[in-house]
Amino acid sequence: MRVLLDEHLPHRLRQLFESSFEVSTVEYQGWKGMKNGELLHKASVNFDAFITMDKGFLYQQNVDKLQIGIVLLNAESNRYTHLAPLIPQVNNTLNTLKNGQIVSVNIELS
Repeated sequence: MRVLLDEHLPHRLRQLFESSFEVSTVEYQGWKGMKNGELLHKASVNFDAFITMDKGFLYQQNVDKLQIGIVLLNAESNRYTHLAPLIPQVNNTLNTLKNGQIVSVNIELS
């Protein structure tokens, strides 16, 4: 599965994904600064999943028509220390994510 990290997420997160996922970043693809609609359209051609913290995707985009799933991270900030604990849950989510689906991932409280 090919996974794309949004431009405001730390690149270091790539190291925490399961080895079966090929993870790239918006910046690495040369797509930094693109509007959400254009970015999602481009991403849906080359990627299976898009990971972001931008809640605007819930309201602005008609994702169900695109060939990509979205994982929406909910954390205190986009700092590595706040996002890294979410990645095990993201890995599980990616294994069942379908095109056009948006799944929110939050810190699991025990």
